[in-house]
Amino acid sequence: MSEDKPGILGQIKEKLVSSKQKWAKEGRLLTGTSNAERLPPGQRLVREWPVLDLGIQPHVSHEDWKLSIDGEVENPLAWDWQSFAAAPQSDDVSDIHCVTAWSRYDNHWQGVKSQYLIDLVKPKPAAKHVIFHSHDGYTTNVTLEMFAAPDVLIAHSWEGEPLTRQHGGPARIVMPQFYFWKSAKWVRRIEFAATDRPGFWEERGYHNIGDPWNEERYS
Repeated sequence: MSEDKPGILGQIKEKLVSSKQKWAKEGRLLTGTSNAERLPPGQRLVREWPVLDLGIQPHVSHEDWKLSIDGEVENPLAWDWQSFAAAPQSDDVSDIHCVTAWSRYDNHWQGVKSQYLIDLVKPKPAAKHVIFHSHDGYTTNVTLEMFAAPDVLIAHSWEGEPLTRQHGGPARIVMPQFYFWKSAKWVRRIEFAATDRPGFWEERGYHNIGDPWNEERYS
C-alpha cells in the first residue's frame, strides 16, 4: 500500500461517506439564492465551529510533525516543526464556508502564507496543480492559482490558540475562498503537480473547484 493512502477506506465511517455521496447525487442543499451579501447561496450562519472529519482524528505531536513540499518544484523542502515556526508568520481574518451549508464569520488565523512557501520551493513551469495529503489519508486538489491567493495559509493557530487536534492541528491548510473541504486538516505533504488529480471528495461527486459563491458543491 502506498504511503499516501494508508488504508483510509478501511478506517473511515462508511455511513458518513455514503450519505455525503448521496447528497452529491441528489444535489442536496443547492438553492441558488443568498441571504446576505456576505453569506453565499444556501449557507446559514453559525457561532460555533462544527467538527467534521472522516471519523479519524490523528494525533501528531510537534516532535513528530513533518511537512514535505515536493513534486514539480526546483527546491523541495522537508520542514520539521522548528523550521515551520521559524518561517515568517502571518495573521489573517477570514470566513469559513462549509459545503454542509454552514458558515462562520471572522476567524482569526496565524500561520505561514502559501506565497512564502511558493517563493521558497520555486514551482517549475509544468506545475499547474497542488495536491494536499493529510495524516488521515485524506487528499484534496486545487490549482496553483488557487493555492497562491494572498489569504491562503498553512495555519497552526485559531483565535490566538494552537489549533486543536479535532480541527486539524498541529497544522492545516486554510483556503477561505473555497468550501472548507479544500482546507485539508493534519497536512503532511504539499505536492506540486503537472496534471490534476481529484482528491477524496472530488472522486465521490464533489466539485473540482468548490467556489461557494457559485454554489459549486457537486460535480
